[in-house]
Parts: sequence; structure tokens; C-alpha cells
Amino acid sequence: MVSGLQIRLNRILRNGKMLCIPMDHGISSGPIKGLEDPHNIIYTCQHYGLTSVIVNRGILKTLPKPPAIGVLVHYSSSTSLSKSPNRKMLTGSVEDALRLGADGVSLHINIGGKEEPEMLEQLGRIADDCHTWNMPLLAMMYPRGENIKNPHDPEIVGHVARIGAECGADIVKTLYTGDVDSFAKIVKSTPVPIVIAGGPKAKTDKEVLKMTEDAMTAGAKGVTYGRNIFEHKHPEEMTKALADIIFRKATAKEAAKRLDKK
Repeated sequence: MVSGLQIRLNRILRNGKMLCIPMDHGISSGPIKGLEDPHNIIYTCQHYGLTSVIVNRGILKTLPKPPAIGVLVHYSSSTSLSKSPNRKMLTGSVEDALRLGADGVSLHINIGGKEEPEMLEQLGRIADDCHTWNMPLLAMMYPRGENIKNPHDPEIVGHVARIGAECGADIVKTLYTGDVDSFAKIVKSTPVPIVIAGGPKAKTDKEVLKMTEDAMTAGAKGVTYGRNIFEHKHPEEMTKALADIIFRKATAKEAAKRLDKK
């Protein structure tokens, strides 16, 4: 018998893999480049291999028409205007996500700072609610705070990813360590699928594509790239190039040929 969790996961993944654009930046940073019209990004990229998007509730409730892909609603917020930008606070509930028609819930958890305890409590509480309602939970697990010297340190990334899984997340998003071998160990020691974050806008497309290829080789189940897609001059073509790597096992060089033609 198929469960509600499986049905919803099937909407945000394709064959167990994810190509997702997180667009929760509007609260933290405002209408940054590429996200002046988040609805347009969704409708532009949804037919180029995208599996899902992550948006704040206000973007979801104002969509002019249902998207053709999965939607996770993001319920962790802070702003760059705050004295505590790393302190993410809950901005919604699982019941609210169900009312909005979301296929999953997303939380952002920073590990390594003084704000860590309350965010862990939020993660545990929302994980419990998600389990009750068969709602997928994606945990964005970031090594970020005054105790973190190198956020890409494999031991730290591995610990942070494991925290997300042990607190009940169905999918863990975290940083790529920079090499296949160290990340493969993290994937192996994390009992739920891992997808990688894109971080700041990369200097070149090839850098993004190579990171994607390496992460998939290490066993990641996909990517959640924001700026490296929506700030791209051709976001739909970057989406297609990433889909070639994730779903068709193309190399970074092969995928780059598509972008070089633009």
C-alpha cells in the first residue's frame, strides 16, 4: 500500500532524485537579482527537468496557477537586517502547509552557534508533526556560527548532516565538502537522502556543473541550487544542463556544451 509520504515524495523527487530551486531568499535578503518575480522562475524552469521548488508561504499562496512540479513550503526565517541573522524562527505549521497544498516542508537549521538549541527544538517538533501527517521534511543543515571555523570540513559536514537525519528529516540538504571521497563517506553515514546546496553565485557555469557531477558520483541524490539557477542569464538552460547530469548521468563537460551554445 502506498503511503501519503511516498505520494508526496514522488511529487518533489523523480526516480528518487531531486533538482530543486530554493527561493526562500525574499525574507532573508529581499528581492535579490533573479527573484524579482519568483512565479516567473517557477513557470520558466518547470519543464526543463526541475522536480521541485522551495518557497515561502506568501509566494505559494499567490501563485496564479498550480505548478507542474512539487512545492515545499519553507518555515524558517530571519533577515539580513537583524542583529541575529543566523537565528531562524518558525513561521508556519505543518497543518498550514497542508492547507496551502504543499508537497513538503522545509526548515533551515544552523549548527555551531548560540542559536543552535532552539533551532534543534524546532526541527524535532516539526519532524514529529510531519510524521503525524505523512508530510516530507527537508532539513537545510548548515555548519554556521561562532564555533565553526571551516564550514566545509568533512567531519563537521558529516556531523551536521547526521543531526538532520537523526532528528527526523526525510531529506537533508547540506554543503558539499569539495571532494568525492570525503562526501561519499558522509552520504554513507547519513541514513536519508542527501542533496547539496549551491551557495553563492559561482564564477563559472563549469564550476557548478563539475560540483554537481562530483556530488552525484559521491552518492548525493540531487541538488538544491538557488542563485546558480535563478541568477543565470538563461535559468531554464542551466536547469536543463543540471538535469542532464542528475537524471541522464551526463558529465559536466557534456552538460556544458548546452550552455556554451547560448
